[in-house]
Amino acid sequence: MVNFNGSLRSQSDSKLTVDNRGYKYGDALFETLKVVNGKIFFWEDHYFRLMSSMRILRMDIPMNFTMEFLESEILKTLEANSLLQSSARVRLNVDRGEGGKYLPSDTAQVHFNISAEPHHDPFYTIDATAHCVVDLYKDYFVAPGLLSGLKSNNKAIQVIGSIYAKENDLDNCLVLNTNKSVIEALNGNLFLVKGDKIKTPPLEEGCLKGVMRKQILELLAKDVNVIVEEASISPFELQKADELFITNVIKGIVPITKYRKKVYGSDFAQSLVNKLNAKLRLLS
Repeated sequence: MVNFNGSLRSQSDSKLTVDNRGYKYGDALFETLKVVNGKIFFWEDHYFRLMSSMRILRMDIPMNFTMEFLESEILKTLEANSLLQSSARVRLNVDRGEGGKYLPSDTAQVHFNISAEPHHDPFYTIDATAHCVVDLYKDYFVAPGLLSGLKSNNKAIQVIGSIYAKENDLDNCLVLNTNKSVIEALNGNLFLVKGDKIKTPPLEEGCLKGVMRKQILELLAKDVNVIVEEASISPFELQKADELFITNVIKGIVPITKYRKKVYGSDFAQSLVNKLNAKLRLLS
């Protein structure tokens, strides 16, 4: 069942048409949420990122789009799909409805839809036997700016980059900005570990304003044994790193195991996962 503007419908009756602006122009935003037993992980961060993104796209935010309202609609959707007492992946999509060409018509109104599917891991884990082989994706580059940091439906680089990764037997790719700095992976933010120094690209470089990125930076800020820096990462630094890992809300932390000829460990990433799960237990 899909929640379309508060009405639960089957996917075949979801009421999304070819005139929907999210479909026609990518005039839409989304949040991917991890929910366990009715608890939305980091919901406040997701909500405020969505509201900020809607303002950047000049969407008229409906008065009823409160944190409590959207949370109740998410939980209603989970219940309708028998996922309220289990682990689930939820997508909350917001678009400007229908009407107009590039310029929205005066009648265009903001709509939302929510879909949910089962997710097998209630907490975050790292599979020591899993591999994540990456390389640089250099066909297209991200231009830094406010729009590049949005979780919008304009994901052409991520789509064709994923196809490129599959064609080249890669598990992921690292994305470059127009200054040729490494800014993120196709599906998450990037962190680099070298000794006691941890680096991640700053938002000004064009990377996604990731919710999990924020959680990791908060955890690292409490660790007196490391030095954290939000700074540019050049491709040359990658092979000198001790560890590289990718972060997103669904998988948590994914260690990169190989970049070209360099093989990486995952001890620091594992220690972070343990701290992340401990934090979630306190919040539950």
